[in-house]
Amino acid sequence: MKKSTIWLVALGAVVVIAIGMYVSMRNTMVQKNEAVKENWSEVDVQLQRRADLIPNLVATVKGYAQHEETVFDNVAKAREALLNAHTPSDRIAANGQLDGALGRLLAIVENYPQLKANENFLSLQDELAGTENRIAVARRRYNLALRDYNAYIGLFPNNVVAGWSGFQRNNAYFEASPESQKAPQVNFQTPAPAATPKQ
Repeated sequence: MKKSTIWLVALGAVVVIAIGMYVSMRNTMVQKNEAVKENWSEVDVQLQRRADLIPNLVATVKGYAQHEETVFDNVAKAREALLNAHTPSDRIAANGQLDGALGRLLAIVENYPQLKANENFLSLQDELAGTENRIAVARRRYNLALRDYNAYIGLFPNNVVAGWSGFQRNNAYFEASPESQKAPQVNFQTPAPAATPKQ
């Protein structure tokens, strides 16, 4: 076999291996990007679920605290902003505003003991707490998928393939908002009756 033929076969083998690696890396990037989208979709579902609970919660509180119009308006505006946000970054920012507004709404409940004992309010509060837990789980899964995607496309030689294929870092991590961290801890349990002293 001639030397030129050996070089052509070797060059052909290198080209085939390079194409195979490119295709494999690109396919992995597509899968990881789809995982990010899928996990964001779950976050989005839970945010929508919470937004759907808010009107009933506000209506129940309004029945007891009609003069708190500013708080109700802020909750309505924050909910509207969340529903009108379309990108993950916009939804995350709007969610932070809603966290703050809900925190202020729940803080006024402390002034209304009858409201804290209202069955409808307690049921809505339980649903809201369950939804907040689901949001936390979905947020964690989304952030993990996003970190995995970003790490993969950032490594060499993956970053070269990502650049050629149009994959870019996505920095829309969904961290807990400062407003939610400042939200008051509200005790929704009705106080137990005082024990009567023994005679």
